[in-house]
Amino acid sequence: MLENQSKELSENREDEITRQLCANGLFMKTTEVEAKLDEGNIQEAESSLREGLSLNSEEARALLGRLEYQRGNLEGALRLFEGIDLQAEIQRLQASAPPPEKPVTKKNRPREPQQQPVPQHAASLVLEAIYLKAKSLQKLGRTTEAARECKSVLDSVEKIFQQGISDAQVDTRLQETVSHAVELLPALFKDSGDYQEAISAYRRALLSQWNLDNDSCARIQKDFAVFLLHSGVEASPPSLASQVEGSYTPRNNLEEAILLLMILIKKFNSGKAKWDPSVIEHLTFALSLCSQTSVVAKQLEEVMPGVFTRVERWNSLALCYSAAGQTSAAVNLLRKSLHKHEQPDDLVALLLAAKLCSEEPSLAAEGAGYAERGVKNAQGMDEHLKGVGLRMLGLCLGKQAKVPTSDFERSRLQSESLKALDGAIAFEHNNPDLIFELGVQYAEQRNLKAASRYAKEFIDATGGSVLKGWRFLALVLSAQQRFSEAEVVTDAALDETAKWDQGPLLRLKAKLKISQSNPTEAVETYRYLLALVQAQRKSFGPLRTLSQMEQDRVNEFEVWHGLAYLYSSLSHWNDVEVCRMWEGRKEFKPALAAFLDGLLLDESSVPCKVAVGALLCERGKEYQPTLPVARSLLSDALRIDPTNRKAWYYLGMVHKHDGRIADATDCFQAASMLEESDPIESFSTIL
Repeated sequence: MLENQSKELSENREDEITRQLCANGLFMKTTEVEAKLDEGNIQEAESSLREGLSLNSEEARALLGRLEYQRGNLEGALRLFEGIDLQAEIQRLQASAPPPEKPVTKKNRPREPQQQPVPQHAASLVLEAIYLKAKSLQKLGRTTEAARECKSVLDSVEKIFQQGISDAQVDTRLQETVSHAVELLPALFKDSGDYQEAISAYRRALLSQWNLDNDSCARIQKDFAVFLLHSGVEASPPSLASQVEGSYTPRNNLEEAILLLMILIKKFNSGKAKWDPSVIEHLTFALSLCSQTSVVAKQLEEVMPGVFTRVERWNSLALCYSAAGQTSAAVNLLRKSLHKHEQPDDLVALLLAAKLCSEEPSLAAEGAGYAERGVKNAQGMDEHLKGVGLRMLGLCLGKQAKVPTSDFERSRLQSESLKALDGAIAFEHNNPDLIFELGVQYAEQRNLKAASRYAKEFIDATGGSVLKGWRFLALVLSAQQRFSEAEVVTDAALDETAKWDQGPLLRLKAKLKISQSNPTEAVETYRYLLALVQAQRKSFGPLRTLSQMEQDRVNEFEVWHGLAYLYSSLSHWNDVEVCRMWEGRKEFKPALAAFLDGLLLDESSVPCKVAVGALLCERGKEYQPTLPVARSLLSDALRIDPTNRKAWYYLGMVHKHDGRIADATDCFQAASMLEESDPIESFSTIL
């Protein structure tokens, strides 16, 4: 870009140079000077310019060097530029500049307009010569020397214009030279490998008064932001001298890049700079790194109409909202985008809509429709996306199977889900996520042999670096009643997992201890887990979203719940009471209140629904009106997790108390069958 700018600068002046040279109101034909240069008579060419245009030696050499640069003779241009005494010219130009202006008062108000502070033509010739010298060195691959020369241009400008450059002080040619030098310097430092100097040059370009136009400033801001994001170089903090009291100071590369990009977006929206689509892409990347895609959405909403088509805007907003956990808002936008009057066959939008719908049972049927359309449209160059469509179809059907109207419908949906996922494997046989999801589908249908095979394949595919793979294998082993092997797998995973991420594994280990009749060790594991969960709750920073916190940590209520049941089995009633667990002591109201508190924290909590249903079932022996409520809660729990053994058992008890013996028998039979392959945690907990 910088070379193109220099080329434009050169081309804009080429006609003038090839026709004639002018200075101080005098003119000279270029051909006369070129003839002397071609003959190697540099001294004569210089003398001719000094006499014909009333120039001093440095100015004449600058003009000759510019001419040689335009002719492509870089070595010749360098020889001429080397002969310029830059320091002498700076001192001469400084001497002609007035002292810094004092604040205007009644006593010192000037009676006459101030004179032009600096002789423009002389400054322009000399500074342009040094800039072209830097460009020549750059083209010859001598970037370190080029950076030194380019820096000297800016140092000279600061010495000559001590109060900064203003429109009233600088003519167009000099301003062009300064602007190009400001943009070139960071690029030269980057090319020479001096990255900290490049950062300093960027900050100097943006903080000093160079009188840059909006487009030049925007280019510098964008280049600096991209460098901060992708260079891998940690920038040192801005100097204290450049910080304004009370203003925001970025703490790291990411914050500084985001600040620059958001300033750029504001300039674009106000019409102060030309729209650059790559800026919003870099901002999206930067904000995604700190999980602030909702901020990206806000920026997209503020972009002026006409920059994006409405479908592009809807799709981009949907992607942002989906990453921020706002599934409902994202799906609503995609519905508009995929309307029959918009772009109903947009493959990417169809797949995104299917993925979002696969996360919610209530949207799963709609998502299956999107996935089927996606598979149908994945043709030609997009055929490789057919596997993604089949995968989304399998996930949607699997989720839809959790809200069927009958057992037959559930069985049909589960079968179709597996068929779709098996079809996806043919297209994406090396996709670890697909392998994992297929394994979970088999596990939920209690095909534990296939589930175990896919769990091991997932661990091999990821090199054992993904926590959920180890958890999945341990759950499959526990469902096969191989508790000691499951504990070995869990311990191996704990050894490879950072302490901060060990919560799910510790919960799993505690339950495995209970299953192996080691309650004392289970209590110690639960206590350690509780300390970890409480520390996490206090330590999440302001940039963490609620969905992330829920994903990264174990639910604290579940830990208290597990401890309470464990203490009750040991008859440690004082400890149980600390855990807000009164069920074992037959204190109905406090126990019910405790579990209802749990449902308020998480209305979809299956353990809480089962616990409340069990309490109301016991109460139903004496007070029949509680049975319909218990039946509703337990049925709802089975809708979410149809393989929950305890829910089937207590639902059977409800039917028994209500006199429906046949229904009770079916429920007890289901509970008995599930007990033989019941994992210590639901397989759905790892999705």
